[in-house]
Amino acid sequence: MRRLIVTIISTLDGYAAGEGGDVFAMPIDLGFDHYNLSRMREAQTLLFGARTFRAARVYWPQPANNSEAPEVERQISRLYNTLDKVVISDTLEPEDTTPWATSTEVIPRAAALDRITELKAGSGGDILCFGSLTTWNPLLALGLVDDLHVLIGPGVIGSGLPTFTPAVKRRFTLLGAERVEDSSLVALRYGVGGTA
Repeated sequence: MRRLIVTIISTLDGYAAGEGGDVFAMPIDLGFDHYNLSRMREAQTLLFGARTFRAARVYWPQPANNSEAPEVERQISRLYNTLDKVVISDTLEPEDTTPWATSTEVIPRAAALDRITELKAGSGGDILCFGSLTTWNPLLALGLVDDLHVLIGPGVIGSGLPTFTPAVKRRFTLLGAERVEDSSLVALRYGVGGTA
């Protein structure tokens, strides 16, 4: 049985992105990359929504062989280039998966529940989701998310995309709380249980 783990950054006032989905409004520092790298090392599959996938495929293929990129970005890039990727989307076309076409599966939204359930029932490493609010929030509401890692940053932005939409009636068990090394982020790790 595989675990579906969601890792999300959030402001103190509960936003996961600024207005219009602006991720640069978030209190991100290099510790965010180090934390995500450690999660990726335990994963076999990355889960995306279309918007997050499109952004990732533009940025992450390049740092792997760029000697001027930070080492943590080079390592993340190598993992992005090799891990299996699943994208839940009704709009993504095959040409939109380049340069990761051979390692990417696109699933229509109507088939997402069955496919994610099937993936979780298999063997292998974790299924990991970064960002992709409109993808993981419904999966959380349906009880498919096993662990939720919320990285709280020291920032208040007042408006933007809420971390949880809509309100999720699930029980959470605190698994750990720690300051991310060399960072201003605090990682709160929760196990997700039944309905509240």
